[in-house]
Amino acid sequence: MIRWAGRVAVVTGASAGIGAAIAVNLVKHGMKVMGIAKCSERVEELKKSLEGASGTLYAFKADVSKEEEVKATFASIKKKFGGVDVLVNNAGIGGRSTLHDGPVDTWRNILDINVLGLSMCTKEALQSMHERGVDDGHIIHIGSINGHGIPMHSLEYGIMMYSGSKHAVIALTEGIRRELVHRKSKIRVTVISPGMVKTEIMLADGFEIPPGQNLDYLYKDTVHLQPQDIADAVTYALGAPPQVQVHEIIIKPVGESF
Repeated sequence: MIRWAGRVAVVTGASAGIGAAIAVNLVKHGMKVMGIAKCSERVEELKKSLEGASGTLYAFKADVSKEEEVKATFASIKKKFGGVDVLVNNAGIGGRSTLHDGPVDTWRNILDINVLGLSMCTKEALQSMHERGVDDGHIIHIGSINGHGIPMHSLEYGIMMYSGSKHAVIALTEGIRRELVHRKSKIRVTVISPGMVKTEIMLADGFEIPPGQNLDYLYKDTVHLQPQDIADAVTYALGAPPQVQVHEIIIKPVGESF
């Protein structure tokens, strides 16, 4: 990771959970980390906890599903820091709905963030790398075990469209790799597919915590990973020798049944 010190990384969905853990790891390895989130105030709070670290965290407010906001954010990063060397596409949502009933707006939101948002950020990052002659950059997608099949819980929780979006992320990762090979580029691409991770995503999907309880309540009967486990996988992929592309990592908690 020494070669990444002082270089610029973008982490989407950096306000909490996996994204926050990734941002913290990269800052501690000396990177200038652009934390993009709709709730940039939480990124600012995270920044305060990193005073004295060898790198720096910067907060950017943007909705990655909005093309104009994505373009404006990357333009701002270019103006202030020169461009992007690493992109971690972490921003994503679940969304409980069925293919029988929708609603369509829920489907659209899932695809806009998990697929189109990821793709737009990737486009901007690759253009930044290409125009500056950066040939050792790295694009990392945070996928899901749900992108490797249709687990039974997809039916139980109504996350078929979410699963479809994560299948798309797997396909897009290989698609980008082939495009880079065609261009004779040494920019690397990785997808990391976790199983269950203890984050706030279940709250966003409508699960409720009883009064007096905390996030532990939602995960007490389910084996799960911690956000730090995924952040460490990102560091592993970035830290591999330049001739090594860690193309895909699947991480499951011990005992996961799907």
